[in-house]
Amino acid sequence: MHVIIRSYSGQGVSDLFDALAERQDEVKSLMGTVPGFISYSAFRNNGGGGQTVTACQDKAGTDESSRRAAEWIRENLAVSVDPPAVSEGSTVVHF
Repeated sequence: MHVIIRSYSGQGVSDLFDALAERQDEVKSLMGTVPGFISYSAFRNNGGGGQTVTACQDKAGTDESSRRAAEWIRENLAVSVDPPAVSEGSTVVHF
């Protein structure tokens, strides 16, 4: 299993996470159809930013999820969002 964490801060973060919350069904349809999809979560952190976490069967799936996420942000937000910091890798433990 491969996991990618996108950490958002700076410009547009509040608008992004508001849109994710308001349009959950759309985001679920978008991410849930990624080949090898396992799970997706988005959460705000205490510092005013937020993270999204996507797990897929392989790196090809997480790469596709990143492509779709960037496209969705470009097409659906009226404000610019600073690019996220990205961490990714293969899992060593999963329950």
